Amino acid sequence: RPILRDVNLTLAEAETLVVLGSSGCGKSTLLKCLAGLLRPAAGTVAVSGSVAGPISLYLDQEPLLFEHLNVFENAAFALRLRRTAEAEVRREVGQLLELTGLESEVRKSVWQLSGGQKQRLAFVRALLARPRLLLMDEPFASLDAQTRLNMQAIFCSLAEQHQMTTVFVTHDVREALTLGTVFGRLVGGGYRDYGCRAEFIADPETGVREELDFWDGIRGAD
Repeated sequence: RPILRDVNLTLAEAETLVVLGSSGCGKSTLLKCLAGLLRPAAGTVAVSGSVAGPISLYLDQEPLLFEHLNVFENAAFALRLRRTAEAEVRREVGQLLELTGLESEVRKSVWQLSGGQKQRLAFVRALLARPRLLLMDEPFASLDAQTRLNMQAIFCSLAEQHQMTTVFVTHDVREALTLGTVFGRLVGGGYRDYGCRAEFIADPETGVREELDFWDGIRGAD
């Protein structure tokens, strides 16, 4: 049977669409179709009215880094391809490595990094690539709680600053509310689009209201 069916979505430029769904519901499959890594049985993916080509960047849960490059050069890869001036490369890479706590690791090889550091480096490289469409498959799931919050804050700031267009999938309700400007949900292979944040929160099937009530109760107990 099909993993996804009747998925229709439209995303405006500079929006972050967060798609909420449980494990195994087809979140990764959706992103791979959008990225062109999987061919859908029917339908197309279009950007600005034209069938999409290689315009997206897919950031997976497993960081895929260049083992032969050090931390700095991994981060700078897309800037080098665009022949960005060296001073600008150093400024942009240095700024993001500092924000993500990797500034002291710049000369290290990838194999010397922890799993969390590798994930942060992959995140930095993806942001510096500035694709027309950034696809993010729960990239912060393996990070510790505080680092995850930091990465979410950095993403929100840079997404607004650079007017990034992003599809971000997650099973985490709080992460969805933190990152999203528009919202969708996958369940049983079907997709539901929400007109606004309030509609997303109000739908009892998302679990958002239950989550918010829980944390309100914790704060009230304090």
